[in-house]
Amino acid sequence: MFTGIIEDLGTIKNLTAEGENLHITVETSITSELKIDQSVAHNGVCLTVVSINDDNYVVTAIKETLDKTNLGKLITGDLVNIERAMKLGDRLDGHIVQGHVDQTAECTAVIEEDGSWIYTFTYDTSLSNITIEKGSITVNGVSLTVVNSKINEFSVAIIPYTYEHTTFKNLKVGDTVNLEFDVIGKYVKRLNDLRN
Repeated sequence: MFTGIIEDLGTIKNLTAEGENLHITVETSITSELKIDQSVAHNGVCLTVVSINDDNYVVTAIKETLDKTNLGKLITGDLVNIERAMKLGDRLDGHIVQGHVDQTAECTAVIEEDGSWIYTFTYDTSLSNITIEKGSITVNGVSLTVVNSKINEFSVAIIPYTYEHTTFKNLKVGDTVNLEFDVIGKYVKRLNDLRN
């Protein structure tokens, strides 16, 4: 379980394919605090630490993960948003995030305003995911509030702190992002679908 509050940026140091799996080597400032078998979110994708070597650690993404997320598009040198699992009893500063990406979306607009940025994303509605105005959404692991919700599109407003401390500073039109829709909204939608 995560909160969507990014702890650190990780740098992709190496990518090694093995069959349909991808071993991802990441360097972070918190590597020394990690342990093998620990869950860590990478751009919102929960992956298990399988080895640690100095400032680097390795996680493995299987085909299912690569098919449903943007991790298969990573290249050496890319930055990823990093968050360790929350501790029971901590404040929930973001929202309930499972680290299970529902689908990807494309960034279709970036508008710089006076002191903030508005990012717009479009996504495939065939998977039955929805956003609501002022609801929660996780974009590349970052807990955000939806603005301007439409059928297959939504926007988020990014404050300077979030811009500087996440991968939003590198995000541009045409980039693919991971989306995790609000877990409570998903259950409500599912129950409603079952009634109809």
